[in-house]
Amino acid sequence: MKNYRWGILGIGKIAQKFAADLALLPQARLMAAASRSEERAADFARKHGAPLHFGSYEALAACPDVDVVYIATPHVSHCDAALMCLEQGKAVLCEKPLAMNASQVERMMEAAARRHVFLMEAVWTRFMPATLAALDWIQAGEIGLVKAVKADFGFAAHYDPNGRLFNPALGGGALLDIGIYPAFLALLVLGIPDRIRAASAFGPSGVDEDTGMIMEYNNGAMAHLHANIRYDTPIEAQIYGDAGYIHLHSRWHHARELTLHRKDRAPEVLRFDYPGLGYQFEAAEVMRCLDAGLQESPLLPLAFSLSLARILDQVAEEAAR
Repeated sequence: MKNYRWGILGIGKIAQKFAADLALLPQARLMAAASRSEERAADFARKHGAPLHFGSYEALAACPDVDVVYIATPHVSHCDAALMCLEQGKAVLCEKPLAMNASQVERMMEAAARRHVFLMEAVWTRFMPATLAALDWIQAGEIGLVKAVKADFGFAAHYDPNGRLFNPALGGGALLDIGIYPAFLALLVLGIPDRIRAASAFGPSGVDEDTGMIMEYNNGAMAHLHANIRYDTPIEAQIYGDAGYIHLHSRWHHARELTLHRKDRAPEVLRFDYPGLGYQFEAAEVMRCLDAGLQESPLLPLAFSLSLARILDQVAEEAAR
């Protein structure tokens, strides 16, 4: 595998985690970090051993010493940042949600196709060993015909009307920040729903703080999904079939343990032990695809990300009624 030089655009909490996990991959080198504050960029680069830092996103996008850019800005900046990097010929791994809406996702896809450059949404859950194992069980028929998905994600966030979670100008709200995970699981396992019902409780800043979703399918399958930033929930997921079910243990979106329950058989438990938090798996997928000359990941294709964005758009529209 070829070695790849990475740049990180936006240096908040998730960028810190990603940089630490990227260091676990011998074929990856963190080359540069960019922030609107050059001082913060310099501190980040020093901490993570990057030789370059920039006080503007534009400078990183234009840097000839960077092959791949990981975009970790607030949601509202994803589209513009990705377009800027794609136009410079940089491969892009962009944090979820890929953009604020499906229309922006389509613009990003068009730019990637026109420039013949790799683009992938950073839904790290897709590449976790537990997720891959759950899909293997499903495909092997271990739980029979899948009938339902149930997933939650909730935590009690400190209320700050100017912070990323609660500020509508920064793309705040439970749905885009964490509701995307349950929606992702339903789409991954059950496909595009035929009908969506949703409701939200909106907070004083105007963003959704508590959102419930029911996705219905013409074959009778259903997804029961929930996300909130008001209170703690178990953060677990279950995939139910007519012959058993799979339990992804907390925190399910990067689970290190899952259990297969089947009728009249003892539960089967899988546990996964790996260094870091798990962000290295999505980074490894990017480099695997680049090595193969691919412009998107077959495990998380852009059509999937577009479908996910359309589902989130529909949920938001339905919940706002």
